[in-house]
Amino acid sequence: MSKKDKKNQNTDKEKDIKNEEQSAQNEQTEEKAVDEKETDNSNGSDQKEDKKEPTWEDKYNDLNDKYLRLYSEFENFRRRTAKERVEMMSNAGSDMIKEVLPVLDDMERAIESNKDSDDIESIKEGFNLVHNKLFKTLEGKGLKPMNSIGEEFDPETADAIAKIPAPEKKMKGKVVDVVEKGYYLNDSILRYAKVVVGE
Repeated sequence: MSKKDKKNQNTDKEKDIKNEEQSAQNEQTEEKAVDEKETDNSNGSDQKEDKKEPTWEDKYNDLNDKYLRLYSEFENFRRRTAKERVEMMSNAGSDMIKEVLPVLDDMERAIESNKDSDDIESIKEGFNLVHNKLFKTLEGKGLKPMNSIGEEFDPETADAIAKIPAPEKKMKGKVVDVVEKGYYLNDSILRYAKVVVGE
């Protein structure tokens, strides 16, 4: 056998030895990985066992606490809205009264100035001015009078307090006279008209 053949044989043996060592190392690495996995799994199961399932009593206490909080929040909300509603209604009344106060002042001035007056025309004119001022103030708040005379009687908007023979045939079933005028406030009926109907 030549030196060359011996050298090749030695290198082949060295390669085989290296391959065996490498495969042994790989096996050891795989075994370590499996061991670590098993350790992790056992730790995870321990952790799961540590977390206790909540008891019925815990669940009841939790739900009861949530209910009490919600109930108290609702009670606070209800009280607050009731208070706001009362304040809003009282303020709405005060706004309306402020609007009407100038008319009251005019009425007092008219009464004072007409104490010794004999001029009927000026007294009538004063009444008309005060009436118009009051009506304009209320109209600005959404008040509208019903125009009922000559209209077909409508029980939805008027109360018939009397029936009289119709002065003309075409006035049968219609409003002949208005005893008390009806009013709308923002398109809803504030007061029904009291009318006399022809028959």
